[in-house]
Amino acid sequence: MQIELSDERQTEFKEQLKALFQTEFEVDLSDFRADAVLGLFLKTLGPAVYNQAVQDVRAHLQVRLDDLEGEVYADD
Repeated sequence: MQIELSDERQTEFKEQLKALFQTEFEVDLSDFRADAVLGLFLKTLGPAVYNQAVQDVRAHLQVRLDDLEGEVYADD
């Protein structure tokens, strides 16, 4: 699975990466390098973060579904 970002979000994340590298490492990151770092993050971290989010939502929904009978059950 490949994670796609909008152009606006990509630009925002690249600017954040450039600021991070400048502040933390005193390295001026070019647009090309920021794009490469962002691409690497999306490729390596993106699927794991996505899968964890899906599992978290699934667990949350399962709790809600388990509680549904108690919430809406009407005695005969």
